Amino acid sequence: MSQNQTNPEITLESIQNFTGKYPRQLWYLFSIEMWERFCFYGMRGMLAVFMVEKLLMEDGAVNLQYGAIQAFIYIFTFVGGFFADKILGFRKSLFWGGALMAVGGFSIAAAPADMFYIGTCFTIIGTGFFKPNISTMVGYLYKEGDSRRDAGFSLFYAGINLGALLGGILMIWVGKYYSWGLAFALVGIVMLISITTLYFTQKSFGPIGLSPLSPSMSPQKKRTYEIATYVGSLAIMPLILILIKNTHYTDMFMLIAGPLTLLYVFYEMTHHTWEENKKLIAALVFIVFSILFWAFFEQSGGSLSLFALNNIKHNFLGIPMDPNIVNNSSNSLFVIIFAPLLGLLWVWLSKRKMEPNSVLKFGLGFLLLGLGFYVFYSTVGFATPEGMTSLEIFTIAYFVVTFAELCVSPIGLSLMTKLSPNRMQGLMMGMWFLASGYGQYVAGLLGHGMSVPGTEASAMEKLIAFTAGYKQLAIYALIAGVALLALAPLVRRLMGNTK
Repeated sequence: MSQNQTNPEITLESIQNFTGKYPRQLWYLFSIEMWERFCFYGMRGMLAVFMVEKLLMEDGAVNLQYGAIQAFIYIFTFVGGFFADKILGFRKSLFWGGALMAVGGFSIAAAPADMFYIGTCFTIIGTGFFKPNISTMVGYLYKEGDSRRDAGFSLFYAGINLGALLGGILMIWVGKYYSWGLAFALVGIVMLISITTLYFTQKSFGPIGLSPLSPSMSPQKKRTYEIATYVGSLAIMPLILILIKNTHYTDMFMLIAGPLTLLYVFYEMTHHTWEENKKLIAALVFIVFSILFWAFFEQSGGSLSLFALNNIKHNFLGIPMDPNIVNNSSNSLFVIIFAPLLGLLWVWLSKRKMEPNSVLKFGLGFLLLGLGFYVFYSTVGFATPEGMTSLEIFTIAYFVVTFAELCVSPIGLSLMTKLSPNRMQGLMMGMWFLASGYGQYVAGLLGHGMSVPGTEASAMEKLIAFTAGYKQLAIYALIAGVALLALAPLVRRLMGNTK
């Protein structure tokens, strides 16, 4: 693979001096990431339904298993960010991660029930190398202080959700109504498209994403480091297999991994100035709150997926519609429609010095998340005696939750690149996704707590249990939002001139 291809006439300065709202390289990264998110969100939407219908697991166990798998996918973005920063560079990390994801998809497709966990291990490692590093490359397209950065990340986020929309509709439909094997095969196919797109557009990125190893290091030594990274990432798969199959081991891992990675970040901070470290402390505040945000938001792949399967009517305004497809795609559709508009709104407000700062955007995101989960709770008032409730109200809840996500996730991606020194950008982006992993883990625990034990519960019993849980999440999200807004003055001082 010739991932180090570059055009000497394209410099970092020439890329960052683009005219207009978006650099052309952003559109390439948009399409590369779109296919990876097709896989991720398509599989996320299938996991709970697949485990219930194909693996015959009960709801509580499904929530725990879902949380464990999703947690490790995000945890390994920290690992992928670390090795991209230290050895591979962003481009080789993307090629390697994309190839592993393709292998994972094709493996499960060959025998969905028997190869599910093995293929999932490939997907976990592959996503770890892919996801944090493409987001970091987006950050390099902008100069420090460029007010267009948030708009760029919002557009990039729309690309994420275009893939999520396509995968969310197609993979759950193919899996439920045609073939689970073919649904997983789509993962392999579209990831091959993704890395092929990267191969043919990589020259336009100039020096962005090349190996961080010293130019004075011998080619043979560089190659040894790279091969060791590839081999090591494969060698760890048996351990991942044990961890995701037994959620008790997942609990132990989560108790150990978070503190250790945080200690490593503190160690890296000793190599930076106080001004740099104040910004890193601010980044860590956002990361901690993001754990809470994703713990609530990511009910979408666990408890909300089961809620849609068991308790939502199969029609929308009189039109027949599978509620699991709505659950897995409505959020993405709303993001595609509103993310670019919201990004342009931030630019418009910035020019008039009226744009809310990142802390206020985060706080607003929690308040909207609380409102969205209150709407999920309100579906209990529209239920039939059989425990089936309104798909329309369910969809309205996702509409509200979408705006909560748009105030947090694309802004968070942008903040990690703005608040981190260059040599820690991949690491801090990995920390952002590691926090998402902890959010996924807690989401699984929360979903398990809402589930009615056993397999004999009625639809009404499940409806009451889940909606009561959503009411509690609404309250917790409101409290978190108020707390973050109260901390806003302190966090703003830590951020310095970063908005």
